[in-house]
Amino acid sequence: MPLQAVPGLMWLWQNMPFQTLAVFLGLFLLIADCMKRRQPKNFPPGPLPLPFLGHLLHVDFKQPHRALEKLSGKYGNIFNMQFGSQTAVIVNGFQLVKEVLVHQGEYFLGRPQIPLIYEIFGTFGLVTSNGHSWKQQRRFALSTLRNFGLGKRSLEERIQEESRYLTDAIEEEKGQPFDPHFKINNAVSNIICSITFGDRFDYHDGHFQKLLQLIDETFYLQGTIWSQLYHGFPTIMKWIPGPHHTIFKNWEKLKSFVKEMIAKHKEDWNPSEPRDFIDCYLKEIAKADADPSFHDENLIFSTLDLFFAGTETSSTTIRWALLYMALYPDVQERVQAEIDAVIGLSRQPAMDDRDNMPYTNAVIHEVQRISNILPLSVLRMATSDTTLAGFYVPKGTVLIPNLTSVLFDKNEWETPHTFNPKHFLEDGQFKKKETFLPFSAGKRGCLGEPLARIELFLFFTALLQKFTFQAPKDVKLSLKFRTGLTLRPQPYKICALSR
Repeated sequence: MPLQAVPGLMWLWQNMPFQTLAVFLGLFLLIADCMKRRQPKNFPPGPLPLPFLGHLLHVDFKQPHRALEKLSGKYGNIFNMQFGSQTAVIVNGFQLVKEVLVHQGEYFLGRPQIPLIYEIFGTFGLVTSNGHSWKQQRRFALSTLRNFGLGKRSLEERIQEESRYLTDAIEEEKGQPFDPHFKINNAVSNIICSITFGDRFDYHDGHFQKLLQLIDETFYLQGTIWSQLYHGFPTIMKWIPGPHHTIFKNWEKLKSFVKEMIAKHKEDWNPSEPRDFIDCYLKEIAKADADPSFHDENLIFSTLDLFFAGTETSSTTIRWALLYMALYPDVQERVQAEIDAVIGLSRQPAMDDRDNMPYTNAVIHEVQRISNILPLSVLRMATSDTTLAGFYVPKGTVLIPNLTSVLFDKNEWETPHTFNPKHFLEDGQFKKKETFLPFSAGKRGCLGEPLARIELFLFFTALLQKFTFQAPKDVKLSLKFRTGLTLRPQPYKICALSR
């Protein structure tokens, strides 16, 4: 710009009426917003976005997966949505979801830098990392989890022992109404804690109960509109008070807990006798030829990822399972009849029993399907330019694989919106279904899937072996859910009657 033009612009700025200035500024911001939202040629279609807000008003944040289901009916199995400054492509239906997760999985291995999540985790850990660091951390975590505590005790024995603690704790309720939420959370969390920290926590441990409550609150808040507004407008939301700031405070407390556990491990660490995940990781860092991705920050966040993921998903599924058993007493009776015939009442369930219990196995799978606890999977990002269903998807595009569209597909399931264990049975035998994707799929699929499958079978059968679950007198149980990072049952009380 010529220097002689500057005084003229300054005069114009100083003498322009405020209303005119506001109009010009508004037009400038509107044009800038429109330019920013311009989509590449042959990009997936979508609803007309509002200036600045994008499609925020199209989404019911209490049940976002259902809002997307309606939009797919209008725009097809692949469409785009804009949330503030963020644009995402939503993928629906088994074939397209599998294309993203498996067939073209190499093109969609990335994790996007979602502002709120990035603020907490950066690029560290198992969930939000990318590229070489992610491959190294995942490989190491898978290898360590497979060792099940380094061979000192099998994973099955750990879960059987914890099942005894859990059934004893429920027995103390003496058949009176109680909320099973944090007893189940504690039990499930103790399994991953025994692997990561080398220890379990008593159900009456006040400090650990507070940590479980922090996880519960944080998972809920991260699914609210406050978090979505932060994702869309991070610069503004940093300065606006609201529950999103509680998320940061909670994660700091959880991170401090993990740091304390790591510090304790360092005090009495013996590299020749690793006790758990943290010890193994410290040994990896100490290697002379250690990969540079192994350092304290990745140790903290990888441990934190294992801790909260290993606590939340399986425990939520078990809470849904107990609720369905109380609401479907005929299904519960049939599960118990199978338990009595195969296991009896004198010994604990074991994984060897599963193949002889097709109905129980089918019930567990149907609970996972219909409870749909991770309805939109975890966000992916295109790592290179590609095409999907004939549409151009450039590198850096955020993708949302809509698992709800697969788990409730009317063309794949006989009664998609009804609890029906027959979905997984054929001629009385358990039948695997390719469209059963609660753990996602492909190289970014849930690394804790093998652990979760064992937990769900052993905890569920142990509980049904010992108790019959039913609604308290004059109480009508509900299948309404709370939306957060996962779909959880609304808080409920239940009666556990000893068998």
